[in-house]
Amino acid sequence: MKKNQNTRIGKTPATLNTIGAAAILLIFAIQAGADDLDVSAAVHQPQLEHILQQELNQLVVIDPHQAFEEAFEVGDKLFGTAGNELDGIGAYVGNGSRFAKHPRVDLTGPMQWANHIPERVTGPNSQACSECHFHPSEDGSGPVSTNNVRDPKRKGKIGKFITRQPPHVFGIGAKQRLAEEMTQELHQIRDAALVIAQTRNQAKAKLIAKGIRFGRITAYPDGSLDFSEVEGVDDDLIIKPLQWKGANSTVRDFVREAENNELGLQAVEIVGIGQDGDFDQIVNELTVGDITALAIYQAAQPRPVTKTELADLGLMALSSEEEEQIEAGGKVFKKIKCLRCHVPELQLDSPIFSEPSRSAAYRDQSFPSGDNPRELGLRPRTAVTFDLTQDMPDNIIELETGRIFHLGNFKKNESGQTIVNIFSDLKRHDLGERVAEPVDEIGTGPSVFITQPLWGAGSTAPYMHDGRSPTITDAILQHGGEAANSRDKFVNLKEKKKKALVAYIENQILFKQTEE
Repeated sequence: MKKNQNTRIGKTPATLNTIGAAAILLIFAIQAGADDLDVSAAVHQPQLEHILQQELNQLVVIDPHQAFEEAFEVGDKLFGTAGNELDGIGAYVGNGSRFAKHPRVDLTGPMQWANHIPERVTGPNSQACSECHFHPSEDGSGPVSTNNVRDPKRKGKIGKFITRQPPHVFGIGAKQRLAEEMTQELHQIRDAALVIAQTRNQAKAKLIAKGIRFGRITAYPDGSLDFSEVEGVDDDLIIKPLQWKGANSTVRDFVREAENNELGLQAVEIVGIGQDGDFDQIVNELTVGDITALAIYQAAQPRPVTKTELADLGLMALSSEEEEQIEAGGKVFKKIKCLRCHVPELQLDSPIFSEPSRSAAYRDQSFPSGDNPRELGLRPRTAVTFDLTQDMPDNIIELETGRIFHLGNFKKNESGQTIVNIFSDLKRHDLGERVAEPVDEIGTGPSVFITQPLWGAGSTAPYMHDGRSPTITDAILQHGGEAANSRDKFVNLKEKKKKALVAYIENQILFKQTEE
């Protein structure tokens, strides 16, 4: 690992020639900014430690588990360390600003916010990931005060802004693995339908993955497909489990996008080697290895747990009345059919998380910068891997009996499958006009959101995509559209059953005891 793996580009940025002659008017301002960095560099040091992908590749060959541990450690530090201007934190926003709490598409001068590459829709608004993901511990969710404000269509109109609450990242590796296996099932169904269609006029096939129904497709002899009856997933049939709308398919994509948008740290795989897309005079702000490390660190966060599980282990106290209320709430949850979307348990056939993914649908064929991942060292044969059921570094607990219990690991069932108590179907649903946003962020519908997993819900108030609901009850009342029937059944419950249902959902919590 090395500090300051990034590079300053001098007083006249090489990217000036890409944004037109008007940029020349700002040369003196840019030179002043470079002079400021000279002064800072004489007093301060960059704070972030970096790793090259080639270093991780070498470790994979020598000792795969050591490669995982090294990636996790580097990712942990990158996640929790507040960077400074010498690291490339922030951006040349304009008007002397490095950060922007609200979108500034109005700053249209050369190299200002509206002209950043890639196009910016929010931020930068933080110096570290942990500034937003810290409740109830690092890697958790964020309160309303940490919401980020986005301008997805870059209109500069407050009425077209949307807000997003930072979600927790516990269990996120299992979430991607579920998506990978579900996508494989959907693609197998699609491919089989195309084969059958060769001998018929058409072939219809139901799209079912891990018991979740995604509508159906119709295949034709000429190889074309009709997706008009597909539900809750894009026509590519790739499950995208991350972000509130289901916008990202991989932890890697989620990480590099957040680093750019929220922190102003531009990975080389986003802008290219030696390119300064946010005009802060720093290039190569995050290496390919850094993004791998951050992805591994987040993917290896421990699974969410329950209060009842911790009570059984002697790690917290629950009264018999509380346990009975939680049990009763589970029955209510089933009765009013919350579990149609918030599916309590899904299973994995393989618990191995791999970065890059073993699934071609979850690997970059080319980086957003246009570079070939293989040419920058990111290859499947030297992937960093770990086992979700054995290798999770945190929540290794010594019980009163002296027994060491790996609480962070996911459990297996009698069939050897990995149990993922996610309380989600990883499918998009229309939740009705009450939650409809003023813009359709990703083209799936203003009121369409992926089913938010309920694991960890008891630790992560407030709720909903924008943190609008201080309580579980209010979050339920916000549901409409496809969830209206369950919401109405909840409203009509007696008070005792309402409280039991809330207790059942709040039984799902986050718990973290870090490795020593």
